[in-house]
Amino acid sequence: MTAISDTLAIRPLTPGQTVQTTIRVPGSKSITNRALLMAALADGDSLLENGLDSEDSRHMVNSLRSLGFLLTTESRDRSTAAFVIGGRAGQIAAIKADLFVGNSGTTARFLTAAVALGNGIYRIDGIPRMRERPIAPLLDALRPLLPAAASIEADGGKFPLTIHAHGLKGGLTQLDASASSQFLSALLLAAPYASAPVQIVLSGPLVSEPYIETTLRMMAHFGVTVDRPDAQRFQVPVGQYQAQRPYVIEPDASNASYFFAAAAVSGGVVTVPYLKRDSLQGDMHFLDVLAQMGCTVSYTAQGVTVHGPAQLCGVDVDMNAISDTAQTLAAIAPYADSPVTIRNIGHVRHKETDRIDAMVNELRRLGAPVEAFADGLRIEPGPLHGATVQTYQDHRMAMAFAVTGLRTPGIIIADPACTHKTFPDFFERFARLYTVDSTDGLS
Repeated sequence: MTAISDTLAIRPLTPGQTVQTTIRVPGSKSITNRALLMAALADGDSLLENGLDSEDSRHMVNSLRSLGFLLTTESRDRSTAAFVIGGRAGQIAAIKADLFVGNSGTTARFLTAAVALGNGIYRIDGIPRMRERPIAPLLDALRPLLPAAASIEADGGKFPLTIHAHGLKGGLTQLDASASSQFLSALLLAAPYASAPVQIVLSGPLVSEPYIETTLRMMAHFGVTVDRPDAQRFQVPVGQYQAQRPYVIEPDASNASYFFAAAAVSGGVVTVPYLKRDSLQGDMHFLDVLAQMGCTVSYTAQGVTVHGPAQLCGVDVDMNAISDTAQTLAAIAPYADSPVTIRNIGHVRHKETDRIDAMVNELRRLGAPVEAFADGLRIEPGPLHGATVQTYQDHRMAMAFAVTGLRTPGIIIADPACTHKTFPDFFERFARLYTVDSTDGLS
């Protein structure tokens, strides 16, 4: 790979070359930001190991510091850190804070609910794209849980927003989580510190449900068990998170998908250590998609290994639950022997960019025949040609289409630095794919 100003040329594998390597992947963004918040709300000091050190997690860290939490970071490498957080038993020290969340959806949504536990005025804002991303359903669900003295100001139901907080009183609320599961996770994470139990009733479908399972399992590990009497109701008792020393954050399954896809398109072998079949992360099910496409997936105590086939098979798959890996699948779809159809991901139009349009635009730029529809796309197999892939300030576009560049010469990634959002040294680790039988020494 060769850096060219604000672009990066991806070096294709030589004819017949396959990927044969072990790649260590830093901790999960989703788990890191959940753990940071729960540790801050716990009683006592927590130590989080193998946490993700990236733009998204730094927005959470900086916001928690602005709210008065004592938090120290010890870097392990460019993408990994240990965090020590002084929990305040559900109390927020700051009575006024101006929080900048960038384009971090987890930080923005989780803190919107969490600051309602305080007694003060808290303003939350982000980059222009964050001001376009949905937040109104969370605000609508949060308001019934607030005491009369509290209020929320949000012009048009968008960021920036200001919360005049006086704690949560608890009770019953309804939530529309059809645009983002983060709305529900946000309420669940803050709810134990309401003055009375909280009952959340979903008013419609829930997208990306595995992320809710991650939230519930992590809450239980931190000492709060949520009752779910049926698919649409969640009952959160009054409780308190227990400090953890240490809490080890597992590798990011979404970010591991790019390396597994590299094995898939090259007919090679990639191992990611420390990932487990019983992972907290729903995106591990991307491995099931690769298996449908002809890959062999092996789970051991040491990690997960993917063996790519001589020829990938086409698939027709509902990716609602694993939508963060839709771009990974789209990037390798042209190399299948029949069409690849990705369905039921309409909610990704509200992510870092409109991800459906972005996938369609860039695949067509590379010469792939693509049919777009409201909640997905269909990709026909066929030869691709080189071009500069636009990434739309979306880390997943850059990482996914880097994999395409392993098979197709002339692919250049625009704005490769956008990967800093969740994986600052992605391209350094990606370079290990070219070293046969290598073991990635990065932690």
